Amino acid sequence: MMKEFTTDEIKYLAAHADDEPSRLMLQAGRYPHLPVAQLVQHIGARQKIKTKLPTWYRHPQVRYPAALSVEQSSSERTAAFKAGLISGALLLDLTGGFGIDSYFFADKFETVIYVERQAELVEIAATNARIFGRNNIQFKQEEASTFLKSFTGFADWIYLDPARRDQANRKMHNLSDCEPDVVQLLPALLAKGNNILIKTSPMLDISQAIGQLQKVQKVYVVAVENECKEVLYHVGASENSNLIIETINLLPENREQVFTFSYATEENTAVNYELPQTYIYEPNAAILKAGGFKSLANHFKLNKLRRNSHLYTSDNLVQDFPGRIFKLNAISRYQKKELAAHLPDHKANITVRNFPDTVADIRKKTGIKEGGNIYLFATTDLQQKPVILVCEKA
Repeated sequence: MMKEFTTDEIKYLAAHADDEPSRLMLQAGRYPHLPVAQLVQHIGARQKIKTKLPTWYRHPQVRYPAALSVEQSSSERTAAFKAGLISGALLLDLTGGFGIDSYFFADKFETVIYVERQAELVEIAATNARIFGRNNIQFKQEEASTFLKSFTGFADWIYLDPARRDQANRKMHNLSDCEPDVVQLLPALLAKGNNILIKTSPMLDISQAIGQLQKVQKVYVVAVENECKEVLYHVGASENSNLIIETINLLPENREQVFTFSYATEENTAVNYELPQTYIYEPNAAILKAGGFKSLANHFKLNKLRRNSHLYTSDNLVQDFPGRIFKLNAISRYQKKELAAHLPDHKANITVRNFPDTVADIRKKTGIKEGGNIYLFATTDLQQKPVILVCEKA
């Protein structure tokens, strides 16, 4: 177990909490009595988690690993969401990492066994668990596959968050390329627990992952304030012919936007297409990742602008739509002079949906600056013409 910070170390951390880590390292010679490299790593990591992990940030004795482990850890918001999905007597966290998920799972399970191959991470997570009084977490330094071979019990749930970067620090886009390889590990996992929860990056293709994992019971696509953060796969012991996809956008003040659909229903759902009407609707990031675009239109009785635009429209306002809602002010051609007539301060927020140019291209060609209260949606209409929808928030 790590020793606590000394009084001098705490003073240094407090005095330099917001300073640039690289500058602090250049000044290390001023503090020969302090382990400056260790303290600067702590400061750099703490700066990264200020909004992501406020509970950790507020506690002066919390320890931090290298930056990559902090970056890949769950946020408090997403970890609490995951913990709210499951409960029981025993959970195995086979990719323990910084320990954020284990911390929240410990509220829902009698015992959590945290497994991690890196000794430094195990020591840090165990130290932080002691600081926060999480006494029902057991810590094991082992490879996930090695631990499963020796584990003789049976867990209510097994959780994995496989590493999404290779040794060259490149982001991985295939589930079987992550570490550990959960596809290869599945038989061993299902021999030690009936329910597996796997967290992946939003970069991974959902349909491909479902095909690889085979016995997926449900998929959760989680966004925080309209930024997609993770995809969760509940894998069970049996086949599932009615796979449900649940999209969740976690908003401030504990609000949530939730939309649920199935791929089977999505395939057979009819959708109406229409020219832009009074209101324009943009799905949140979780829905944009998960799909379900025809199901969304059908559920809220909206028309789509075009098959691949993923923008919706109606004459009557649908207030509980899971995304952003705009009032259409005008439809403009993609011409600098015509657009300028709708922008008195020459500012706008621009979104591109099924359009030949990027946002950067549009700004370069039109000179429109970022900001203001006007929102431009660059898209393609039913006549296959590029148009700009000039909107304001409803």
